[in-house]
Amino acid sequence: MLETEKSKDHIAVRAGDKLDDTIRTFFLAALIALSIRAFAFEPFNIPSSSMVPGLLIGDYLFVSKYSYGYSSLSSLFGVLPIQGRAFGKEPARGDVAVFKLPSDGHTDYIKRIIGLPGDKIQMRHGLLYINGVAVERQKLAEPVARDYLEPSPNAVDYIETLPGGFKHVIREEGDDMALDDTDVFMVPERHYFAMGDNRDNSQDSRTTTVAFIPADNLVGKAQILFFSLDEHAHFWEFWKWPSSVRWGRLLKKIE
Repeated sequence: MLETEKSKDHIAVRAGDKLDDTIRTFFLAALIALSIRAFAFEPFNIPSSSMVPGLLIGDYLFVSKYSYGYSSLSSLFGVLPIQGRAFGKEPARGDVAVFKLPSDGHTDYIKRIIGLPGDKIQMRHGLLYINGVAVERQKLAEPVARDYLEPSPNAVDYIETLPGGFKHVIREEGDDMALDDTDVFMVPERHYFAMGDNRDNSQDSRTTTVAFIPADNLVGKAQILFFSLDEHAHFWEFWKWPSSVRWGRLLKKIE
């Protein structure tokens, strides 16, 4: 009888050890996942059409947190108690960046960095001017991403070449829209000017809603598109994936 009770105790101890190991493994995995999200890569999804045709509603992407350094606003849940940016790096012109909306400090926006500190930015009849020089744009024969999104009848896509040679695709609905003629914007120190690639359907630095982006509001650089669903499915509706996943967009580098 004594031996039987000892055996039961031994089994109970082993079961308890396994439970402890499972809990420790779970918390270690959670800690690693949080650390990656806080300091390396954070996932975001695209909720609007402001970056069409490059990024579409339903795209999911990874943003590198380390690209521009770290600030309290870029940290996970805003818990990093620092002033300014640690290991700060300046974005390059043409980067697709995620930032916190300056007016509220918590809403995530994604746009392309167009103006650097000291730049003069202006739109004149649909053309982008940087420091008084018109940015070159080349009209494409037809809008891109037609396989995933039917463009409007007025949509025209261009390859825009920024100073320094960076090329990207923009979309225009016309050259006389609301934000196609602006005053000159002088970008302050430690601030940036960002615009959506869908030029006539974007709330960006041309508007008072966004305006100039403080360096401390930068969250990270959009790096890779890892998943994409059309607008008829939610991420959790996995049974719709076979017909709703945009397979050709998966694992694409964001440019």
